Amino acid sequence: MPPIRRLAAILAADVAGYSRLMGADEEGTLAQLKALRRELADPKIKEHRGRIVKTTGDGLLIEFASVVDAVRCAVEVQREMAERNTDAPPDRRIEFRMGINLGDIIKDGRDIYGDGVNVAARLEALAEPGGICVSRVVRDQVRDKLAFIFEDMGEQQVKNIARPVRVHRVLFGERLSSAAPATVSSPTPALALPDKPSIAVLPFANMSSDPEQEFFADGIAEDVITALSHYPSLFVIARNSSFTYKGRPVDVKTVGRELGASPPSPASASGRSRWRRAARRQVAERRSPRCCRPS
Repeated sequence: MPPIRRLAAILAADVAGYSRLMGADEEGTLAQLKALRRELADPKIKEHRGRIVKTTGDGLLIEFASVVDAVRCAVEVQREMAERNTDAPPDRRIEFRMGINLGDIIKDGRDIYGDGVNVAARLEALAEPGGICVSRVVRDQVRDKLAFIFEDMGEQQVKNIARPVRVHRVLFGERLSSAAPATVSSPTPALALPDKPSIAVLPFANMSSDPEQEFFADGIAEDVITALSHYPSLFVIARNSSFTYKGRPVDVKTVGRELGASPPSPASASGRSRWRRAARRQVAERRSPRCCRPS
């Protein structure tokens, strides 16, 4: 029987400086943690329809059916924790670090496994005490549903994950004042359009199951960008800008506004035909040996 798979939002949490806290006062720290679970964490998880998968000393692994519920739960817990720590000495504060990911998981009894779980644990390790880090897919799913701001931390290479993970830090409460305005994922103002037609070539999607074709698809897009840049009557958006949308569901009008590209217009039958011929020519050239490409 094949394993049971499903899509889920995974929240991983642990206590920052747990070993230090336990070394200073084992019984007091344990009593505080139990009280926090009983009075705050467990009720919030239940309120937002989460399921505690397992606990590991200072850590929690929680599964949510909704990524919106997962982010709401995390923010509410962290806000309440910050209030509780207001009068506590800095070296005695219990502060959670949290990571949230949305991904495919394998269910085995009450436990869950898979890259979706592993990425959540790595995101948690990147979070600061009292903070929340989420993957790009989480940010994309909740950014228009929740009134939080997400600070882009860039791509992070994390342990035992093959590809870099795009990480965003959730800003809420007092954390908003410490955010760098240039890196916050708030709505991007429209760029001024140049005085000539402008065009952005977005990365092509790899429709095959072969990951090796990813480089081929990127190469086609790069060739189109290069070919268009030879026309002085066009303003061509740089590859580094347009490729930031790679792997993301995008709205063409939004991309045009953010990159300063001209609004899209319907292509005529003859225009579409010219593009098809150009694309076929690019494919033929890429599949030909380099020494035999026409100049």
